[in-house]
Amino acid sequence: MIEKIELSWLLSFHTVFEERSFKLASEKLGQPSSNVSRHIIQLEETLNVRLLERTTRRMSPTEAGQTLYEQSLPLLRSLDDQLEAISDQSDKVSGHLRILMPDLPFIAQQIASFCALYPKLKLSCETGLVPHQGLLDGFDLVMQFGRGELMDSDWVAKELIRWPSVIVASPEFVERHHSHLSFQNLPSLPCITTLSALQGSPWIFKDSRHSTKVHVTSQYRANSANMAKEAAIAGLGMAILAEPSCQKEIHQGTLVAIELEKTPEDLVLYAYSGKLKYSPQKVTALLDHFNFSDLFNELD
Repeated sequence: MIEKIELSWLLSFHTVFEERSFKLASEKLGQPSSNVSRHIIQLEETLNVRLLERTTRRMSPTEAGQTLYEQSLPLLRSLDDQLEAISDQSDKVSGHLRILMPDLPFIAQQIASFCALYPKLKLSCETGLVPHQGLLDGFDLVMQFGRGELMDSDWVAKELIRWPSVIVASPEFVERHHSHLSFQNLPSLPCITTLSALQGSPWIFKDSRHSTKVHVTSQYRANSANMAKEAAIAGLGMAILAEPSCQKEIHQGTLVAIELEKTPEDLVLYAYSGKLKYSPQKVTALLDHFNFSDLFNELD
């Protein structure tokens, strides 16, 4: 039976019962009198019983109407209390927050300071550069590095921080290959790439409209900026790094910045959250808490 009854019918009935007037009930509900009257008729027809006696001078509940009001009032009040509690909960930072993120100190510091503000929050965090199926495995927030255009996704991406990128190599490598260091020759030059993060082997460059991908040759692949930098210093090939992470080495002369005809795309840290009209308060509060404005050389 309950699947045949609409909540709006019961709300109209209760208001009319209490006000003893369709006009007053419609004003209280903010609906036209015709809507309220129709709700009562639909409720009576569905229950196959008269609930209200109507005359030109007065209106009074029938025995069935009195019984329905008394029996359903506690249920409606309980439902209203529960809805209020859920609504209040949405404005509080609590519950279980599940995050997938790179294992980097500056992110860990931000999340730790956030959790310290909200002691009722429970955190579960998995670290890794490549989410695999993480976007579908129950995470509330996924943080991931990217270069170039974002792939289509059912998740909403927010940019947290952006670093300019630079191609670097050792002075010995530059001297050995100086006559071939051009964008056109890039696919045939020894390069250092990620294993699976940042789309692996394609190097992505800025272009007027869309990013340009270049599939480079690599015998040294690792999902680690530190390993890529050390390999470049050792002369194993060229690497694309976030500029702040290798400025010291460039200044010291252990690495050389290589300028080609095109500039590498920036390295961007994105936060992916569910595509919902109302994001959980715990997620929006964390995104608002993030502050990387003072971050410079903390990619190591």
